[in-house]
Amino acid sequence: VQLQASGGGLVQAGGSLRLSCAISGRLYSSHIMNWFRQAPGKEREFVAAIRRSNDRTYYTDSVKGRFTISRDNAKNTVDLQMNSLKPEDTAVYYCAVTRNIGTDVISWGQGTQVTVSS
Repeated sequence: VQLQASGGGLVQAGGSLRLSCAISGRLYSSHIMNWFRQAPGKEREFVAAIRRSNDRTYYTDSVKGRFTISRDNAKNTVDLQMNSLKPEDTAVYYCAVTRNIGTDVISWGQGTQVTVSS
């Protein structure tokens, strides 16, 4: 499975960005699509996930109500709509395929930088 993330950039606090992860290769219904992020000097952390089996979604508390993860089966992409962005959302964002929510990673995409200015 190969993943290609795009859509990062520079935005002012309160603004929005939409990240997209293009997926190629064989996926199974049991696989879970995730977004992670890593801020400078911090460990990579889980942000959001969506199950391929039933589209159930999961979010870390700090992004609930602001971020939305979704799948586009026709385009074979997983998107992360980020609204009401805060400076603390600044990080490199990664998409990943996992066997469990936020863990047991099968494949990582390359990161895309998101910078939120105050």
